[in-house]
Formats: sequence, structure tokens, C-alpha cells
Amino acid sequence: MVLELAIIFLILFFGSFVQGVSGFGFGLIAMSFLPLIFTVKESTLLVVSLALVLAVSIAIQLFKHIHWPSLGVILTAAVLGRFGGFLVLHNFGEMDILKVILAVFLIGVVIYLFADIGPEPGKEVNHTWLPAILGFSGGFVGGVFAVGGPFFVFYFLMLFHNNKYTYSANLQITFVVTAVVTVVLHGVSGDFTTEFLGYFLIGIVSVLLGSRLGVLLFAKLSQKNIRKFAGAVVALAAINLMLFG
Repeated sequence: MVLELAIIFLILFFGSFVQGVSGFGFGLIAMSFLPLIFTVKESTLLVVSLALVLAVSIAIQLFKHIHWPSLGVILTAAVLGRFGGFLVLHNFGEMDILKVILAVFLIGVVIYLFADIGPEPGKEVNHTWLPAILGFSGGFVGGVFAVGGPFFVFYFLMLFHNNKYTYSANLQITFVVTAVVTVVLHGVSGDFTTEFLGYFLIGIVSVLLGSRLGVLLFAKLSQKNIRKFAGAVVALAAINLMLFG
């Protein structure tokens, strides 16, 4: 039991550190390993709940950099996506097939990270259908697997490619709102257990320490290199999850 708790602590610490440095990555790291210990439903609920704490912690530190006008469309679409994700996770979250689907998605994200297929800096950004599609997709995937971050990252990088503080601040506010929706929906539906509370309390300590360290090193470490390293870790975990999950 002690060893299991220590492993969970380290997984969450590393994920929150990566998010503190790069703006996202907590869900990717955590969901690459936690389903080896829990079901997808249990893993997602733990990660989303802690992501709320983590995002609030980082958002407070970057609050003055938030660009509110850019959030309307993508947040509305993301919330709608979260309702769809809730229905899937609530009804099918205990099924092992979701672990395979999660592993395939994680590998896809890793390919994206290593291919460095990012948005073109300076290109005119669509403010209607693009944030609507990316927002809904990120909300839905985040609601099922807690790894919807890449969709939001893509959009905010297009908008704020020359201002990493505003980019990260807007990401955190998006994570806060979508996480609140998921926690409320599953809370009302009775999906949280008493055992969950113990893991959550340990997780809070882990993510606060990890994110704080990440934000402190935000200006000193290369976000690109951190993402690539995290991508390699996620790839190995995803393959392991697919084969043995």
C-alpha cells in the first residue's frame, strides 16, 4: 500500500511539474500510468479533480496575463464537449476497451509532439468554427480521458505564439472551467467514492509541489525540450498500457 501511494505521488508530481513548465501535460503523464493501477473511470476522476487544483494554482500565479476576449467560443464548446464526455465515462468507464482507446490516443499525441506539427506563427486565426471544433473535441476527450489539453494548446499557440505567459494563463482558465463541469456532473451522479478521498489528498500535495517547481523554472527551461521528454515517457507508458493494461 505504501509503495503504491509513493508511485502515485511520483506520477502526479512529474505530471504537474511538466504542466508548470509547459502549460499542459499533467493529464498526459498521469493518464499514461494511473490506468495501470485503476480503471479509466477512477483514473480520469482523480486526474480531473487534481487538474482543477493544479490549474487554479497556476492560474492564480498567471492571472494578470489572461486574455478574456479569446475565451468565449472555445470555452462554450468545451463545456458542451464535457457533457458528452461525462455520459461516456459514467456509463462505460469501467470497460477495459477504454484503456486501449486511451493508449492509441496517447500515441497519437506523442507523434504530434515529436513531429512538431504546430500552428504556423503569425497566420490569421479563425475565431468561430476553429475554436468551436477544437473546444468541443478537447472538452469531450478531456471528459473521458482527462487528456484534452492538446486541442486547447494548438489553438492558444496560434493566438499567443509570441507571449507564453498569456498562452499558459488562458490554458489554465480553460482547464479550470472544464474540470469544474466534470467534477460537478460526476459528483451529482455519485461517481466519487470514499477511497477516492485518500488518493485525492495525497495528490493535492503532489501537484502543488510539482506545479510550483515547474512555474519557478518556467522562464529557465526549454518548453520544447520538456514536451519532447514528456512525449517519450508517454509513448513508453502508452505501449505498456496497450499491451498489459
